Amino acid sequence: MVVLKTSAEIDAMKEAGRLSAKALRIVGEAIRPGISTLELDALAEEVIRAEGGIPAFKGYGGFPGTICASVNEEVVHGIPSAKKILRAGDIISIDTGAIVEGWVGDNAHTFPVGKITPENKHLLAVTEQSMWAGIDAARPGNHLGDIGFAIQSIAERAGYSVVREYTGHGIGREMHEDPSVFNFGRKHTGLELCVGMVLAIEPMINRGKRKVRTMSDGWLVCTRDGKPSAHFEKTVAITADGPVVLTQE
Repeated sequence: MVVLKTSAEIDAMKEAGRLSAKALRIVGEAIRPGISTLELDALAEEVIRAEGGIPAFKGYGGFPGTICASVNEEVVHGIPSAKKILRAGDIISIDTGAIVEGWVGDNAHTFPVGKITPENKHLLAVTEQSMWAGIDAARPGNHLGDIGFAIQSIAERAGYSVVREYTGHGIGREMHEDPSVFNFGRKHTGLELCVGMVLAIEPMINRGKRKVRTMSDGWLVCTRDGKPSAHFEKTVAITADGPVVLTQE
C-alpha cells in the first residue's frame, strides 16, 4: 500500500532529509586514501546523533553500520570495516540515512578516492545524470515506468548496464515503503504517480554487465564480472509543482 504524505508531513520529512544530506556531505569530505570505512561510519554516526537524529540503517534488519560503504565492484550494502582501507583510484558508494521525529531521510553518492580513471569518472557522471533524469520524471500524471525509462535510457546509451535486483522505494515513517521504484522500464507503464508520494530514487549502474551476486556475509552485493559500479540516491517528494528533493541541506 502506498502511503501518501500531506504537505505538512513532507515539510516534516525535510529535517530528516537535511540531516541525512549533511552526514553524507561530511563523510564525503573525509574520504581520502588511507582512511577505513569504519572511520567513515563513526563520523556519520557522530554527525547524526549530534543533532538528535537516529542512524536509520544501524540495526535495520540486523545491519551493523550507520553507512553502507561499497567500494569499486561492490554495488550496495557494504558493511563498514577497520580492514577496508581506501586506496587512491578507488570509487566508493556511501549510503546513509537519518531518522528525525519518526521520519526517514535516505541518500547516497559515489565518491572518487583521490584521482580516478577517466572511465570511472564517466561512470559516476552518467549515473548521477541518470538519477536526476529519474527525479525529473517524478511528476503527477507520469508513471513509475517513466522514472525507470529515464534512468535506463541514459545508462544504456553510455554503454552501461542497470542493476535490476535492487530498486528505489517509497519512504516515510518506514525506510522501505511501497512502491518499488525500478531503474528500468517503459514509458507510461506501472503505477501512476500522484501528489503526496515520497520516493527514494537510486540508480545502481555497472560499467560491465548487470548481473550481481550477494557475498557470504549476506549483505554485500558485488558485480559478477568484477567491474565497477556506481550508486546515487535522493529522497524526493512528488508535489503539484513537480519533484522536490528532501535530502538537501
